[in-house]
Amino acid sequence: MSCLAKKIFRALALIFGPWIIYLFFKFVYLTSKKNFHIQEDLPKEPIIFVFWHGNLIMLPNLYAHLRQKKKAKVLISEHFDGRVVAKYNELMGLETLAGSSTRGAAKVLISALRSIKEGYDIGITPDGPKGPRYSVSDGAIIMAKKTKSKIMAYNCIPSSFWRVNSWDQTIIPKPFGTLDFYAGELFSVEDMTLEAAKEKISKEIMALESDTKE
Repeated sequence: MSCLAKKIFRALALIFGPWIIYLFFKFVYLTSKKNFHIQEDLPKEPIIFVFWHGNLIMLPNLYAHLRQKKKAKVLISEHFDGRVVAKYNELMGLETLAGSSTRGAAKVLISALRSIKEGYDIGITPDGPKGPRYSVSDGAIIMAKKTKSKIMAYNCIPSSFWRVNSWDQTIIPKPFGTLDFYAGELFSVEDMTLEAAKEKISKEIMALESDTKE
């Protein structure tokens, strides 16, 4: 593919791709049975939501169930795929913070800290944007410690799904199944060491992951 053709393809993909994704997963959501497993009511204060990169696609629906008034920003990479996902999230009523642990890390961290102080919840994939899968980077921990925010793990487990052959093994739910949404208990890492906090976050997310883990 020539450079010009690639630019045209990407431009069209950014226009139509998010809408196609949005409409497909809206169809999946509407045709599926939904079960919400929520362990506690959310406080008014901002929360940092953590979830694995491969499971993020249906989670805006869980956030809409948890918060009557949506006010959240999701950390999304600045790569092309991330830009498509960011536009999909916007269609779902969420805002985006562009950056990652490897690209624009300091800038996005400052923006996230500012957003938390402004009352925004933050969504972050600790193993994104490039893995390794099920690893935990420092971002969520730094945010939680500096703002004294609580963290919550959450997930969506579909009864039937396709699995993408990618580093994060992305799960794509199939229509006409069951979607089990899980929100764990709030926890703090304020007094933990970095390594202990990483272990805690991984443990909390993995506790909601067993049905789709290979």
